[in-house]
Amino acid sequence: MKRPLLLTVAAWAIGAVALRITLLAPQHCPAVTPSEAFDAARLAAAWIEANQYPDGSYVYEYSIERDIDLPGYNVVRHAGVTMALYQLAAAGDPSVLPTADRGLDWMSRNLYRHADWAALRDPGNGSVRLGATALMLASLLQRRIATDDPRYDGLMRELARGMLVLQLPDGAFLNRWDPVALQPVPGERSKYATGEAFWALTLMHRIFPGEGWDAPARRTARYLADDRDRIENLNYPPWADQWAAYGFGEMASWGLTESDVRYLEALAARFGLLVRTESARRDTVLSRLFRGRQARAAGMGTWGEGLAGLRQAADADPRLAHLRPAIDERLACVAGMLRDRQVSGTRAAAAPAPVRATGAWFTEGVTRMDDQQHALSALLLASLILSGKDPP
Repeated sequence: MKRPLLLTVAAWAIGAVALRITLLAPQHCPAVTPSEAFDAARLAAAWIEANQYPDGSYVYEYSIERDIDLPGYNVVRHAGVTMALYQLAAAGDPSVLPTADRGLDWMSRNLYRHADWAALRDPGNGSVRLGATALMLASLLQRRIATDDPRYDGLMRELARGMLVLQLPDGAFLNRWDPVALQPVPGERSKYATGEAFWALTLMHRIFPGEGWDAPARRTARYLADDRDRIENLNYPPWADQWAAYGFGEMASWGLTESDVRYLEALAARFGLLVRTESARRDTVLSRLFRGRQARAAGMGTWGEGLAGLRQAADADPRLAHLRPAIDERLACVAGMLRDRQVSGTRAAAAPAPVRATGAWFTEGVTRMDDQQHALSALLLASLILSGKDPP
């Protein structure tokens, strides 16, 4: 009798340990103050500033172990990095404007124009993609918020019209314009670019109210809330789309539908699960074996950005107010993890090139410019929201 009992107890004990290691692993959310989150965002911006080339482009990827810049470039990420710098300027730090303006000049030299509209063209392969144009437009809109400078108002309208060339009647967007055939590439969509375009359109309505930019934004909102995951066959719906969250956060003050509210509740749960899962991971062999590798900063940053957009929506719509405590908790968790994993100046002193390490996040010895972009935005927005301030 004793031996079967002991075997049963042992099996239960092993099962409990396995459950603790996997599904019930403890969270670790480092405490972070709003000022610490802002300082970490500023340190990320300092990495971008120190790693910008004279032509306005940025270091794309850097290997700390080999102390070399890795080849390749991504025009969409270039626009995103520039946008994040303008966000910081709009939040009260104008010192980043010269770096952001050099990034903007790089984009301005790579414009594609047709009829009465413009788009950002990839100088490497000549492609004209929605996401690049949308984030260039978002950059200019954040610059407008930061400076109240109207010099690019005409270009913003051109870029917005360029996006609408790719919008379908149901609010969805095609991903690319064919500059040879002079028409959109049929059937090609992007799980990122639709949300990017949506957010840019909502910001256009804020800066230029009465010009009608809210109508195409609402069409895309309906598509995102009701149809996108199904039509585009995205796994694990709702797709964790921080750009959509930004857009709905901006649009919430106009009035949300019941369908929008249900979508945002589901999106909050999705981001919350991602943060909860990441908070249980450690940089150890055992943790990597059972819970996977720690997320790169670019991914974690998008969760923080998404939560910040949802918090903006929850502030504007009473039907979402019940989400605020959970959003704040998860947003603080993201900010704390990012702050703890960032390379400080002290840690960077031992690196081959400290200026290439300070303020960055590395995954398997490599950092990419969008690691700093998304982490910067998440930390900045967390610092504002957790201190009771409105995002730009």
